Amino acid sequence: MGTESSGASVEISEPLLHDSDDKIKAVDSDSDDRIPEWKDQITIRGLVVSAVLGSLFCIITHKLNLTVGIIPSLNVAAGLLGFFFVKSWTGLLGKLGFSVAPFTRQENTVIQTCVVACYGLAFSGGFGSYLIAMDERTYNLIGSDYPGNRAEDVINPSLWWMSGFMFVVSFLGIFCLVPLRKVMVLDYKLTYPSGTATAMLINSFHTKSGAELAGKQVHALGKYLSISLIWSCFKWFFSGIGDSCGFDNFPSFGLALFKNTFYFDFSPTYVGCGLICPHIVNCSVLLGAILSWGFLWPLISQYSGVWYPADLGSNDFKGLYGYKVFIAIALILGDGLYNLIKIIAVTLKEISNKSNKQRNLPVVKEALDQYLHGDESSEVALEQKKRDAIFRKDRIPTWVAGAGYLGLVVISTATMPIIFPPLKWYLVLCSYILAPALAFCNSYGTGLTDWSLASTYGKIGLFIIASLVGSDGGVIAGLAACGVMMSIVSTAADLMQDFKTGYLTMSSAKSMFISQLVGTAMGCVIAPLTFWLFWSAFDIGSPDGPYKAPYAVIFREMAILGIEGFSELPKHCLAMCVGFFMAAVAINLLRDVTPKKISQFIPIPMAMAVPFYIGAYFAIDMFVGTVILFIWERVNRKDAEDYAGAVASGLICGDGIWTIPSAILSIFKVNPPICMYFGPSSR
Repeated sequence: MGTESSGASVEISEPLLHDSDDKIKAVDSDSDDRIPEWKDQITIRGLVVSAVLGSLFCIITHKLNLTVGIIPSLNVAAGLLGFFFVKSWTGLLGKLGFSVAPFTRQENTVIQTCVVACYGLAFSGGFGSYLIAMDERTYNLIGSDYPGNRAEDVINPSLWWMSGFMFVVSFLGIFCLVPLRKVMVLDYKLTYPSGTATAMLINSFHTKSGAELAGKQVHALGKYLSISLIWSCFKWFFSGIGDSCGFDNFPSFGLALFKNTFYFDFSPTYVGCGLICPHIVNCSVLLGAILSWGFLWPLISQYSGVWYPADLGSNDFKGLYGYKVFIAIALILGDGLYNLIKIIAVTLKEISNKSNKQRNLPVVKEALDQYLHGDESSEVALEQKKRDAIFRKDRIPTWVAGAGYLGLVVISTATMPIIFPPLKWYLVLCSYILAPALAFCNSYGTGLTDWSLASTYGKIGLFIIASLVGSDGGVIAGLAACGVMMSIVSTAADLMQDFKTGYLTMSSAKSMFISQLVGTAMGCVIAPLTFWLFWSAFDIGSPDGPYKAPYAVIFREMAILGIEGFSELPKHCLAMCVGFFMAAVAINLLRDVTPKKISQFIPIPMAMAVPFYIGAYFAIDMFVGTVILFIWERVNRKDAEDYAGAVASGLICGDGIWTIPSAILSIFKVNPPICMYFGPSSR
């Protein structure tokens, strides 16, 4: 999934790229097996497994979205668990004497596609950003007297309108680029590194040595899932009533640092994220936490009563809270706009110079080159021809894609103004006219760099529509337009990743297309339902609770900025925002112009921005994860490459599973029996 909530999303299947030549040859030798027809690649058992895993990963994505906003890829976990469930099912039925169809890599690919399409909507659906930014709590948090923040611009979450919104916007991205699949995959030969890595992972499962390693990885995932689940359950007993008790508020470095959010909160999820994310991402997050909560906020707070009124609440935008939010927005926009311009420039350059495209791709790894192109031997050439023939075999008629897109445009143009009255039909129609071009840019850029900029395209749509509509409904219109743009460009990029994966696993393009449709339909139901579990059980959006929904405030403030401008910012806040915006651009430029041996140590501004608003505690957890991985790589690099993704996925999944019983207990008003609290000793 090309997730890009904070720029820190990464593909965790990269460690599995370091396969031996023997394994690659083994994969090639398997290609002589009979390729199932596209209908046989989509099975009932595969769809059931996809629904179960899609539900689990939606819950995990919501939890991360509503807490810190950093969402790592769960593709390895999806591939491993899909392989494990179906293999276990077929093995059990075989022992009982039933005749079962063999589990093929094509079916494995269909499961992967369904799961990723399903839980991808938990991110692009805006449940932690633009949709929840419309609710009453976010309105109250910003303040009823804040210019541009009107009570009329409030739409509280409802299961029905959220599901309807998902259905009318989520399928458009699938249809808009289908006719270009051969151009992107066969003609341009775009790398799509995450899609390629996923294909290599799935192919390796279906070899003898790969299946043995997959079994060990599943065992590691299950072991750490159990540990994480038990630990999360244990923590619950000490978390008391409210948000100040338990291990989540453990002053690991003393009470003084605890007040500035520097503490380790024993979260398996964030430690798992630290194991998955690259070291530079984790270090960037920690650097951002130190810069903001260690220096900047304590420094600004000394000017309380001078730069801003001293008697303001901790969540008043006219005070320190305003600096936190707007400086974070400046970093996010600076990083996002720089990378948008860079990727568009790279895309235009590559399109105009196709003859050099293979040599100039910025993210082509040696292992991928070996796997994709080999040594030009006859065996590799035959393999390539076979893949090309299979990819071309099951055609998806252009008229189907065109009719599907036009039909959905008509439905959506009529429906969106009913759900969001300020978003007029002609604005929706204009968005859909521009969307295919933007979807192509994002998909092409993702194929080159593995970085989807869906969130950046969404923010641009937010500013434009909010400013066009103005003060009379511009906030709701801008947020809704952001959702339209994010959904289309994100889904289109995901589809092309899936086509690349299907091409390399010799799966039918038609089965990939249909499985993406099915997975999206699942997501339109499962993502709102799992979000509603959180909404019903927890205090979503409370700045002092665990589910702060940090991007809700940020997105609503962006919409207000698009209407009102910068007139109401606290003193010197605009100057600071400009400084941090320029710093984000300069740091990105420095990363691009310096040699890799230097640029690999330069921080990522988008990752630095996340703790500015949220706090430093999760940065500590993620840094613990990266330290564990660093030591593991030094002690036994091969084991770290093989098992780090599985261990991290287990930690994240176990903590995510506990969310379900925890939510049920909260709904039935069953409170933890103990409040473990820390305070200064009496004098």
